[in-house]
Amino acid sequence: MKFYRNILFYTFILLTTISCRKNQDIPKPTYNPTPYNLNLPSNFPQMVIPSDNPLTEQGVELGRHIFWDNRLSGDNSMACASCHLPQFGFSDPNQFSTGIQGLQGKRHSMVLQNLGWAQNFFWDGRSLTLEEQVLIPVLDPIEMHGTWSGYIDKIRDDEKYKTMFYEAFGTAGFDSTHAAKALAQFLRTLVSSNSQYDKVLRGEAIFTPQQQSGFDSFNSLTGGDCFHCHGGILTTDHSFQNNGLDAQPLDSGRGGVTLLPSDLFKFKVPTLRNLEFSAPYMHDGRFQTLDEVINFYSLGVQHSSPNISPMMEFSAQGGVQLNPQERADLKAFLLMFSDPEFINNPKFQNPW
Repeated sequence: MKFYRNILFYTFILLTTISCRKNQDIPKPTYNPTPYNLNLPSNFPQMVIPSDNPLTEQGVELGRHIFWDNRLSGDNSMACASCHLPQFGFSDPNQFSTGIQGLQGKRHSMVLQNLGWAQNFFWDGRSLTLEEQVLIPVLDPIEMHGTWSGYIDKIRDDEKYKTMFYEAFGTAGFDSTHAAKALAQFLRTLVSSNSQYDKVLRGEAIFTPQQQSGFDSFNSLTGGDCFHCHGGILTTDHSFQNNGLDAQPLDSGRGGVTLLPSDLFKFKVPTLRNLEFSAPYMHDGRFQTLDEVINFYSLGVQHSSPNISPMMEFSAQGGVQLNPQERADLKAFLLMFSDPEFINNPKFQNPW
């Protein structure tokens, strides 16, 4: 018996020693974050990054993992990417996204690109910062119907996440604040800046005659008259406008947030970048094609719509009255905002 007890004793010592050595061989995470280089084109404005959430390689990569993590939802079936897919301009090809309970929202999923220059997020601008915005869909009973404490509990013992959170923020006690910061960092890197239009601006390409005609119309008071709200390199002025979709709108839009009568039925002006991929269009996804959108602005504007934007200068006649050829030319120009390199960027794809 003594012989066997000795064997068991020394076996225990041997296994303990091996285990300790293995643990010693596992590198411990370190907190030494590397600044993330956005490498913005010279014709883009500088991006203002919050001082309490600087971009780092580690934070951005953590954010990418969270963005694609189904555990964010109450039943582990949906991630942010479920309604914001890269191939659709980080939007949803469906008019309304379906949440985990089978319920649908009432607004189309917004595109996620060049958000680092934006303010007042969502169609109605209810969130002031990206860090605030990313917290809301997880809690929404129509969308993910989960809780942030529940998500953190799911991943708290995940060794990969423990390492990534520590490397990004230097803490083992991570919470929803750290997750929100990481998500916001990742979203700020979703920069679309290499469309055909960008290449023309950089002298790397030239307009075709039809694209030139569409460009001229886009910027003309007597043509498409698009530039008031969609001018500039970002193709949005980030304002809230009522573009005359309905004579009697049902969705209160911005007014539902500010409670100001002057803001009723106004929605955030979206970017025009990657329109080719992000159908359907408008805040309620009512238009399935770009042709429908152009036809609306040409012939279908509802002048009697309350709080209609003063930028809709031709609303009294139903729109800008472009003829079929002019509409085709404008479409040719708008398609120049397509940026395949952006939607196919491996840095934005599913890391799991």
